[in-house]
Amino acid sequence: MRHDKLETQLKLMLLLTENHNYTSKDICERMGISQRNFYYYLEFFRDAGFLVENNKPFYRLSKESPFFRKLSGAVSFTEDEALALRQLLDKADSEDLQVQRLKQKLDRLYDLHVLNNVQVREQIGQNVSQLYEAIKQHRCVVLKNYSSPHSDTQRDRLVEPFLFLPGHREVRCYEKETGMNKTFKVMRMQQVLLLDLTWEHEREHRQMYTDVFMFSGEEWLPVRLRLNRLAYQILLEEYPQSERYITPEENGYWLLEMNVCSYIGIGRFVLGLFDSIEVLGSDDFKKFIKQRINLLKKKK
Repeated sequence: MRHDKLETQLKLMLLLTENHNYTSKDICERMGISQRNFYYYLEFFRDAGFLVENNKPFYRLSKESPFFRKLSGAVSFTEDEALALRQLLDKADSEDLQVQRLKQKLDRLYDLHVLNNVQVREQIGQNVSQLYEAIKQHRCVVLKNYSSPHSDTQRDRLVEPFLFLPGHREVRCYEKETGMNKTFKVMRMQQVLLLDLTWEHEREHRQMYTDVFMFSGEEWLPVRLRLNRLAYQILLEEYPQSERYITPEENGYWLLEMNVCSYIGIGRFVLGLFDSIEVLGSDDFKKFIKQRINLLKKKK
């Protein structure tokens, strides 16, 4: 039991130091703990000397906590040096085990995972570095001459960047001019200027989630499926991260209960193995599948 409790504390510590905005509800769902236990762990962190930040409704552990400062001081690299090393490693052989281990160590110590898998070129690398600093320091930036094919414009954008999306080629920002959360592509930024202007609209920031099928959105959509052995094995082979959402049932079936950001990805999986899957929920997902089947019938 002690080991289980320690493991939960460490996982929660890692979650609270990520460059994401998590509410208490988000954290409890990800950790599988109750609100009561969550507040108990927060009190434990405070007693241990950690600085708990509550920028309502979001929680995090401050990087200025004594423990983190001691850990940083024990390593000889500055953050700029660590960032330069991380970018060099991104150019190295990604299959090399030593390269992978070095990346993991740098990410753990310096929180550089926001740069993972970026195709670094000189200007793009500089843009990512500036955005990385802005997210860490809660500062605004100007995206110089941002090129938007949708509006057919190329102009400056004043934004509050707060979240890199998977692959880190896109960044989630709050745009002051429109009062909207938007996703901007790093390669379309001619330059990123870091300003001495802090965030003013953090409460309006909306996190972009990404599901196991690599679809992104601002909200989660629940799905429940019953899989036979074939569907179960194919799902694990193609989407190994789905394993945490699968529960074995009797008679050789498995129950999949998960949230997705779009019905498109999981819908393709269901339609491709329709005889091997029973759709249990949600009602909206059942309607989506029926609509897709009707479209397929019309095409025949």
